[in-house]
Amino acid sequence: METPPLIAIPAGQPSTAPRVPDEIKGLHYPLGRWVPGPGEAEEVAPGIFWVRMGLPFGLDHINLWVLDAGDGWAIVDTGVGLPSSKADWEALFAGPFAGKPVTRVIVTHYHPDHLGMAGWLCRKWNVPLEITRTEYLLARTLTLDVGDAPPDEAVAFSVRAGWSEEQVAAMKAKAWGNFGKIISKMPAGFKRLRDGDMLTIGARQWRIVVGRGHAPEHACLVSDGLMISGDQVLPRITSNVSVYTNEPYADPLADWLESIDTLRAIPPDVLVLPSHNEPFFGLHTRLDQLAADHHGKLEKLEAFCETPRTAVDCFAALFRRPIGEADYGLATGETVAHLHWLEERGRVIRVTDAGGVDRFVKV
Repeated sequence: METPPLIAIPAGQPSTAPRVPDEIKGLHYPLGRWVPGPGEAEEVAPGIFWVRMGLPFGLDHINLWVLDAGDGWAIVDTGVGLPSSKADWEALFAGPFAGKPVTRVIVTHYHPDHLGMAGWLCRKWNVPLEITRTEYLLARTLTLDVGDAPPDEAVAFSVRAGWSEEQVAAMKAKAWGNFGKIISKMPAGFKRLRDGDMLTIGARQWRIVVGRGHAPEHACLVSDGLMISGDQVLPRITSNVSVYTNEPYADPLADWLESIDTLRAIPPDVLVLPSHNEPFFGLHTRLDQLAADHHGKLEKLEAFCETPRTAVDCFAALFRRPIGEADYGLATGETVAHLHWLEERGRVIRVTDAGGVDRFVKV
C-alpha cells in the first residue's frame, strides 16, 4: 500500500471567516467556516477542544480533538509524523493545555494523519496507545513494507488496472513504502478498542462505534450529543474508499455502505466532530448523501461498462476532473473498489487479456 506523495505543508493560518452559523446542503455548521489557527484550541462543547494542524498532502489539514479528562487530557488523533506536528503539539502543551499531563492517546484509524504522532505522544507522556486491533496491526505491517522497488504484486495490480507501459515502468523505478516516513516510531504494544466499548473520560462516557470501508476497523466515539467521527463521516468531502495492493480483490465499498446503515443507530441530532472540514449537525442527512453519492457513481459506472473498460478508462465516469500523476494511485484504488462492488453482485464481469489487463463489462 502506497501513501500519497509528500508536498510542502502550507503555513497554518487562522480562519478569517466570522463565527456565524451556516446552513449548507441540509447540514448546519454552528461555527460556519471559522477554524482555529496554530496553537489555538476552540472549546466546541464543555471540556471538548478542537485543534487543527497542517498536512503534507492535497488535503491540507486535520482536526484533532482534546478532551478534558479531569486529571489530564485525552487526545483523539495526533497529526502526521513530521517535525511541524511536533512543534504544534509543543506549542499547545505550553499554551492552552499547560498545567495538566496527557493521560490518554486514542487513534481512530491507521492513516498517517491520524496515527503519525501517536508514538511520540505516548513516549512523551508515558501512556499506552489506544486503537482497534486491526488498525494497529496493519500500521505495524506497513512500517515494514519498504523496498528499493515495488513488489511484483503491486506492479501486477497496476497492470490489471490499465496503467500505461510508461507509468508501470516509472512505478518500478521508484522505491516502495512511504508510510513509515511520516509515522513516529510506534509503541511495541497497544490497548485495544472494541466496538461497543465504553470509555470514561472526565465527566463523559464515550461509546466506541466501529465503521469500515475507509479503514478496516475505524473507531468513532459517541457521547451524549456528540460524535467524534474521524474519517467515517465528513461534511463537504467524501472519504476515500479504495482497494489496495495488499488486498487486491477486496470489496471495501460493501463495508462502507454497510457501515452507513450501522451509523444510523446514532441519534440524528449529535454534533459531529469530523477529522476534516468543520463541526456540523445533520448526521443522518449526511449519511443519506454519502450513500446516494456512491450508488449514483455505481449506476453511472455500470452504464459506462456497456463497452469493456479498464479501471483507468473508468476515471472519466467517476471523477469530475482529470486525474494527474500525483493522484493516480488513489484514483485507481477508488475506481477498483466500485468495480469490485459491481462484480461481486453480478452486475459486471471481469475479462483479463493476454497482457494481464482487466476489463469490466456490464452483464
